Amino acid sequence: MSTEDLGHLRKTYQKGNLEPSEIQNEPLLFYTKWLEEAIEHPEIDEANAMTLTTLGLDNYPRGRVVLLKAVTERGFIFYTNYKSDKGQAIAHHNKVGLSFFWPALERQVHIKGEASKIPSEQSDTYFSSRPKGSQLGAIVSDQSTVISDRSILETKLESLELEYKTKTIQRPEFWGGYEVVASSIEFWQGRPNRLHDRVRCQWISGFWNIERLAP
Repeated sequence: MSTEDLGHLRKTYQKGNLEPSEIQNEPLLFYTKWLEEAIEHPEIDEANAMTLTTLGLDNYPRGRVVLLKAVTERGFIFYTNYKSDKGQAIAHHNKVGLSFFWPALERQVHIKGEASKIPSEQSDTYFSSRPKGSQLGAIVSDQSTVISDRSILETKLESLELEYKTKTIQRPEFWGGYEVVASSIEFWQGRPNRLHDRVRCQWISGFWNIERLAP
């Protein structure tokens, strides 16, 4: 198929509808409901995959897919290397965006919020729950730095596998979690004729202000 003209690619959205009253002033709970439905859907892999958008040190926005690991009363938790591009970007400018897209359900969720590191004890607990290979991988990779060859990573991993064969792996200080405390959560449900349902929830003066947006 030629990619010179993608204008003919079209889809009819007709799998659901969304009313502001369904959210009942509890957008985090409503989000959890949508997430659970995405997790249970047989056509959706990694329903917790989300695009994290940050403003980089070069003042360009950048999005990349990371995995959501917890939902709190006000936010969303993910884990990464604090020295990575995203970690440095958050340290420079902690206002970020999160986006979820579940095409099999014709749904999107867009979140604006401020990211901050979670307590080290909480990161320790999550790190200890990871498979040993993932723990070692976090130590091996100086994330976002230039390397000359993949063999550098593989050699370092082999060395660490021997070192920690009978030892408990401690979380490195440069790796841990962030919580994005939401100031805005927008729910998007595809509808026919591109008249999609969009409901925005904004945290204002201690309350969620919920309103419908034109598509």
